[in-house]
Amino acid sequence: MPNIKSAKKRVLVNDKKNERNRMLTAELRTAIKKFNAALDTNNIQIAEELLPETMSIIDSAVTKGIITRNNADNRKAKLSKRLSDIKSGKKEIVIKKDNKTIAAEKRAEKVAREEAAKAEAKRIADEKKAAKAAEEEAKKPKTTKRASKKTEKNESEKTEAKPKRTRAKKNED
Repeated sequence: MPNIKSAKKRVLVNDKKNERNRMLTAELRTAIKKFNAALDTNNIQIAEELLPETMSIIDSAVTKGIITRNNADNRKAKLSKRLSDIKSGKKEIVIKKDNKTIAAEKRAEKVAREEAAKAEAKRIADEKKAAKAAEEEAKKPKTTKRASKKTEKNESEKTEAKPKRTRAKKNED
């Protein structure tokens, strides 16, 4: 901590200037972020409206000594080139996804994979059942046409031979 009065004053002035510089730097960064966010969300009209405001904020940062003239010129050139490239179609906008969207997509992919696995397992089980049924059908003894006619005839005789049973009514006296 300084002991001399002028040194104390210098500390206070430096603190004020530091605070002012931080505010102006934050304002500069915020303006650039707003412009880039407008481009990222494919709002070209809003980006065109924000470009002159952003450039004026960059110029004011130069006059207040926050950034150098060359740095300001480079930043302005980058911003205007990005806008013109998007407008002309040289660059396409890739919409960024947040973590919630990415997690939801992963869950949906996982559910789809599980459903596909279940469907595949069901298909395989059905094929096995069909193969087993075909095997059992092949194991059964084959009957000739004559034998099958005889069995049909016997079955039809059994059903016809059975007399219908009727209940006898009780005589009431």
